[in-house]
Amino acid sequence: MLMPTASYPYPLSGTQLPCLIDGELIRSARSFENVSPVDGRVMCTVSEADAALVDRAVQAARRALRGPWGRLSTAERCALLRKVAERIEERSADFVSAEIADTGKTLQQARSLDIPRGAANFRAFAELAMGRPAECFEMGTPDGRGALNYTVHKPVGVVAVIAPWNLPFLLLTWKVAPALACGNTVVAKPSEETPSSAALLAEVMQEVGVPPGVFNLVHGFGPDSTGEALVRHADVNAIAFTGESATGSAIMRSAADSVKALSFELGGKNAALVFADADFDAALAGTMRSVFSNCGQVCLCSERVYVERPIFERFLEALTQRARALKIGGPYEGADLGPLISRRHRDKVLSYYALARAEHGELLCGGGVPSFGDQRDRGAFIEPTIIRGLAEDARCVKEEIFGPVCHVAPFDAEEEAVGLANDSRYGLAAAVWTSSLQRAHRVARQMEVGITWVNDWFLRDLRTPFGGVKLSGIGREGGMHSLAFFSEPMNICVKL
Repeated sequence: MLMPTASYPYPLSGTQLPCLIDGELIRSARSFENVSPVDGRVMCTVSEADAALVDRAVQAARRALRGPWGRLSTAERCALLRKVAERIEERSADFVSAEIADTGKTLQQARSLDIPRGAANFRAFAELAMGRPAECFEMGTPDGRGALNYTVHKPVGVVAVIAPWNLPFLLLTWKVAPALACGNTVVAKPSEETPSSAALLAEVMQEVGVPPGVFNLVHGFGPDSTGEALVRHADVNAIAFTGESATGSAIMRSAADSVKALSFELGGKNAALVFADADFDAALAGTMRSVFSNCGQVCLCSERVYVERPIFERFLEALTQRARALKIGGPYEGADLGPLISRRHRDKVLSYYALARAEHGELLCGGGVPSFGDQRDRGAFIEPTIIRGLAEDARCVKEEIFGPVCHVAPFDAEEEAVGLANDSRYGLAAAVWTSSLQRAHRVARQMEVGITWVNDWFLRDLRTPFGGVKLSGIGREGGMHSLAFFSEPMNICVKL
């Protein structure tokens, strides 16, 4: 049974979540409700920042660039970021509760991934910024004295960070941490669906002594609201965004007039290739993870699974049996799958389930909404679904669904598998399952994506480049790639 509402630990219950502008917590006249996807209850209200509040946040960030923050050394900035990481870990229970309340994701995932990675982002980018290699060149001159060229890395300026709702804290800190490590100031806007962990981060920034205006937080929606006012603002120098491809296109249009620097991690329609020589059990377990993790609400999830024909029927049957056995429930129930982020998003995913039937696909499991007979029926739960038999040009094969669903199809040859995987307008990630070292390297290199996993999925080293091609994004994040985006390199030439 679902735990009683009163037993859900939510550290911000009954409050109106404020914006943080120039070190001041501001509750605006306009607000919106933060609704639980588990049982539909309203947990709190959230201040909505209008264009005037967004302008105040941007101007505060610009002043902070010229204030004490701008005079700190890299070592001093990074020491503050380590304090942020330490304080997140000290308040881990609060962050876990807030993240679970907003998303409905399982306790295990929030404890082991979302919040620890948020803290790790601050610590990792502090270390990277401290270890950034210097660049210096000597050159000859006609008078024989020579000259010295060296590079300094200056902050880009005011950075707008716009984070999504699927991994709210992880992806917000993934951008905020390197931006601050490079000396920028930030105006952050979390998704309107998941504002709580960002509000706690604002508290942490104040608790550890980050100067006013360095980190500003504004809540609200996208078009005709907070997000649009932020990306259009003339004094924002760069935009780091994770979200839907269509939203990324709209942001590009809004930012074009002022030629802002852009870093986009967008959608995906990722393929998994399972070859007949793969370790069957490892490929099966890995594909279950890559399809159903976070209820399929990860941009890296595999929505297209291609299996070599000799093992196709066996693999499909095993995958279907495991999907049917998945336990659906609330975050504190030991469930395998929580709800989708909202009933509105569930309606979208259900429309694709219906479309798959209309496109003559066979739904081997799922395809509907579970019934609990309690308050969970007011939530956004959905059944995990496996589809077979669709044509490769079917909309359910081509369009990102972003739910616990995949289409499984056979292939006969390596070249065919590569062609099927690359036949997409997206290009974020791929998974290749094979015991052949030669095939692993050969196929991985041919994938038209930003990252290919071989015999695993979602194994991340924060120093490596992360991002996509085609509709899946612009630029790369991670390691020195993040530091490069959030910095302006300047050459200084000194005549000797």
